[in-house]
Amino acid sequence: MNFLPYILVLLAAMLWGTTGTSQTFIEGAAHPLTIGALRLSIGGFSLLAFVLWAKMLNVKTIPWKAAWLSAAAMALFQPLFFSSVQLTGIAVGTVVAIGSAPVFTGILEWAFMKKNPDRVWMIATSCAIAGCILLFSNTQSATINSFGVLLALGAGLSFAGYAIVSKSVLHAMEAVPAVAVIFSLSALFLLPFLLFLDVSYIQVPKNVGVIMYLGIAATGLSYILFSKGLKQIPSSSAVTLSLAEPLTASLLGVLVVGETLNGTAWTGVFLLLCGIVVLTLAKKKPIEKKAASS
Repeated sequence: MNFLPYILVLLAAMLWGTTGTSQTFIEGAAHPLTIGALRLSIGGFSLLAFVLWAKMLNVKTIPWKAAWLSAAAMALFQPLFFSSVQLTGIAVGTVVAIGSAPVFTGILEWAFMKKNPDRVWMIATSCAIAGCILLFSNTQSATINSFGVLLALGAGLSFAGYAIVSKSVLHAMEAVPAVAVIFSLSALFLLPFLLFLDVSYIQVPKNVGVIMYLGIAATGLSYILFSKGLKQIPSSSAVTLSLAEPLTASLLGVLVVGETLNGTAWTGVFLLLCGIVVLTLAKKKPIEKKAASS
């Protein structure tokens, strides 16, 4: 079995898991829309410049409808996610946003693609979501804000839509140029907000470093890894593996920010890991059966 696609998605999710913690290091008031716009602009336009320089982009191969829809979903995800993190904390915002994404993905695939979830996905997702719920119960360092939770659910739905629609783009293009196009288009949706929202915080050198990290590592690099993995595995599986993001965010919250996890929350961490392991390892069974029958 080729584990590489699953490992790439897991690495991407781990990088995403650093975004909430990174945001806490920004000094001064930073509007979620401006963070999202800067993150997408740096990640998207730097990749676009690279693929143009390397002559990796053939405009004729771009499926424009799917690219614009993917870009819109990702543009919507940014302010929803960063707003939820600001309102209800790193752990809760990340857990609800990414924890709800596999459910939304399964529903969208069933409703629009007539694809029934398989048993492995259901077991893995159930374990992972149970883990997210237990992590969510950790209220020692986070205040549950109902509007923040609602925004996080919207972010989860947006991410699910991105994962499904971007797969169409990946069928027509390689991962790097596909991510460059989608994120450059996505940045165009949010760039106007930089004109009338306060961006004075980027004058602080420390903040520039954080924004550059969010754009290059937590956006450009992470979504290249995710797209390379997504190209070879189902959208529902990729989104379930993305639950490594709240796992990473929670651990960073403990190790870096000083948040605390109780025994129930650590049980949630264990269930999250179980869900990821089940989804990754159980996929080898059909291959083994096929080999045995031949």
